[in-house]
Amino acid sequence: MHVAHLTLHNFRSYADIDVALEPGATAFIGRNGQGKTNLVEAIDYLSRLSSHRVATDAPLVRAGADQAIVRASVVKEGRTALLEVELNPGRANRARINRSPLPRPREIIGLVRTVVFAPDDLTLVKGDPSDRRKLLDDLLVLRTPRMAGVRSDYDRILKQRNSLLKTAGVARGGSRDAAMSTLEIWDDNLARVGAEILGARLQLVEDLRPYLGKAYEAVARGASRDDADLEYKASIEVDSSTTDLQQALLDAIAARRKDELDRGISLVGPHRDELLLTLGNADLRLPVKGYASHGESWSFALALRLASYDLLRADGDDPILVLDDVFAELDVERRAQLAQLVAGAEQVLVTAAVAADVPESLRGSRFVVADGQVTRDE
Repeated sequence: MHVAHLTLHNFRSYADIDVALEPGATAFIGRNGQGKTNLVEAIDYLSRLSSHRVATDAPLVRAGADQAIVRASVVKEGRTALLEVELNPGRANRARINRSPLPRPREIIGLVRTVVFAPDDLTLVKGDPSDRRKLLDDLLVLRTPRMAGVRSDYDRILKQRNSLLKTAGVARGGSRDAAMSTLEIWDDNLARVGAEILGARLQLVEDLRPYLGKAYEAVARGASRDDADLEYKASIEVDSSTTDLQQALLDAIAARRKDELDRGISLVGPHRDELLLTLGNADLRLPVKGYASHGESWSFALALRLASYDLLRADGDDPILVLDDVFAELDVERRAQLAQLVAGAEQVLVTAAVAADVPESLRGSRFVVADGQVTRDE
């Protein structure tokens, strides 16, 4: 799979831009603030309908415009498809395939698969649990696009349930009885949809684990594939004997009822879960967060992205790899290691402030990005 052509209209800093791309490595070279990351961000947006840089669509629309368009010709197994997303902040977005409108924008998710390496990836190791949950959920959606709808349903249910908990917590008499009765319905909804997300995440962690060990061994000097591991820590007790996740969630919700009413928030569910990252051996395993050095943390973050790429590749697709300003964060040896590991991908898109940061093995097509223009460097 590769993107053969990218067209942007009022996306980020670009009023209008057209860029022809090729398989293999492509580097966008330009000083910070010139718009090189905006190009790869647009391709990543087509993959997941979200950005790896911001939480909402509004910043993606050029200042002064009320709409942005991302359009790409994507080649897969010799067949070309034209994918297009129309971003309308405050209104419904629209998506098209080969100029034909889709009933729902999220139906375009997964037609392009991307794995993005970025400087912010260090938050996967050092950041909040929400950063690691997002890693899992983004990967889930790429593997199984319908999970985008499940995530959306869960977020809606959680918002409604939290609102009801606040109401029930202060209500009295008949109003409280009515609120509690309604709360039971939302308990069922949260447990039903939450169980699907929880089950999918648990399976994903098991699928990802062997690829993580292999990737960490490849990027960390002197490491073995048994050094790095990950474990899913749910907000409920889950082990090999747990066969009904929905009922387990309902039981945990019932046990935390008083606490939830007192605090006015949902304390049980996949939104409270954690992905525990560890380094060490069978005798002593320590959490990466708080114990790993800066170099070890970077290696672990890179290994998570490489493991994600390898897992998607094992599913049968060769994702588009995006290396967004990561080489500036690495020493020469780690640059060469990472470049060697990804050089075999069908398409690798690299951004860098200076050409010297891009390793020789990724010296494919070059574009200079400056003053809102993208020019091929012959």
